[in-house]
Amino acid sequence: MFESVRSRIPSWFFPAAGYGVSLIALVWVLHDVDFGRMWSDFQSLDWAWVGIAVAADILTYVIGGWRWSLLLAPVAKLPVWRAIQAIYVGLFSNEVLPLRPGEVIRSYLLARWSEIPFSVSISSAIIERIIDGIWLMTLFFITASFIALPGVMLDIAKAISVVILIAAVSLGVVMFRKHHAHAVVPRTRWGATMRVLIEDLHRIGNSKTFYASASVSILYLLIQVVPVYGLLKAFRLDLGIWPALVVLMLIRVGTAVPQAPGNVGTVQAVIVLSLALFGVDKTTATGYAFMTWGVITFPLLVAGFIALALTGLKLEELSRRARAHVGTAPVVATEPQN
Repeated sequence: MFESVRSRIPSWFFPAAGYGVSLIALVWVLHDVDFGRMWSDFQSLDWAWVGIAVAADILTYVIGGWRWSLLLAPVAKLPVWRAIQAIYVGLFSNEVLPLRPGEVIRSYLLARWSEIPFSVSISSAIIERIIDGIWLMTLFFITASFIALPGVMLDIAKAISVVILIAAVSLGVVMFRKHHAHAVVPRTRWGATMRVLIEDLHRIGNSKTFYASASVSILYLLIQVVPVYGLLKAFRLDLGIWPALVVLMLIRVGTAVPQAPGNVGTVQAVIVLSLALFGVDKTTATGYAFMTWGVITFPLLVAGFIALALTGLKLEELSRRARAHVGTAPVVATEPQN
């Protein structure tokens, strides 16, 4: 049924929808903005804090590569620099291609370099996202105990938490009760692929490095607060660390859905709406939003371009191979390495 519905949807529909949403968001962000004052704000920035924000953003992906290497340690001896390279290629892909294909591309690259099944690589990315979601919602509710947030925001956070909890429980069943997980999988070709995924998740989850990776994930998330807080200081917005955490969490949630390349429009709208919660006027918030986008985007474009060049592949070719690999991922699980 789902395949029938999918076949009726034109291939251009979802990219066009993403561009449409981004364009509407960008028009709203720029409406009623005092561009003269925004330019004046840029001229009076504290550039030392901007530098700190850029350095922290780069450090985020170094830590991300380290934790991915830890997560995959039970099945592959993965050099941290290779993980960082794959992450930057994936991020670069998200910035220049629609619908955020970076997760699939970075997983494909890592599978290719380490000669592990693609299912192992992509399942490790799934685990990362579940752990990130757990830490993100935990920090959100801790933050909500210190500052007043709109009721609708709390309701949305609770709904997201339920989804994350279901995913976490499902992961827990696979990690500690894999036979129960196998029992509910049908004996079909799709089921055979799912069984391999269950084996991969079980192997990764039942390792000491899994817990080390989960611990590094909180550091990975907290480091991401530094660019947000640093740019608040650069704009001389004395809001404190808790509002910075709120802005970060709303950025993470607001940009999770596949959309236009670089999240242009949507990320600015999310930031402007976030800062409005703390009384920041739209012109200042818009300037801050574009500066934040620039600090996050331009360094990873440079690093991502270099990382991609080192693969010896063109992005279009890499994207095509990754998409093709999703449908032909090997169904043979690897043996754990000692």
